[in-house]
Amino acid sequence: MLINHKDTRITTPVAGITRRVLAYTDKVMITEHALEKGAVLPDHMHLHDQLVYLLSGEIILEVNKENIKLLPGDSLSIPSKINHKAIALKDSVALDIFAPARMDYL
Repeated sequence: MLINHKDTRITTPVAGITRRVLAYTDKVMITEHALEKGAVLPDHMHLHDQLVYLLSGEIILEVNKENIKLLPGDSLSIPSKINHKAIALKDSVALDIFAPARMDYL
């Protein structure tokens, strides 16, 4: 299944953050999150394993109360059921891969 970036639906989970679902199957999903400087994705957890790859910008991921700074090219794995939040220190773009797919994002 080919999905053209220009055709993806943009959603806004919280102020200052936009999401695009780029591709998915029932087993895996890749999403793009664009975060404006100062945007905060509040503390949350989910049943999905998550891989984060920072394309641009600078973010802090707070994972189980530990602050981890990500710079472009950095990646991080977040196991399911682990509390985490994101804070954008600069305008940033991250790719997030979820397994299984986040059907709540569709």
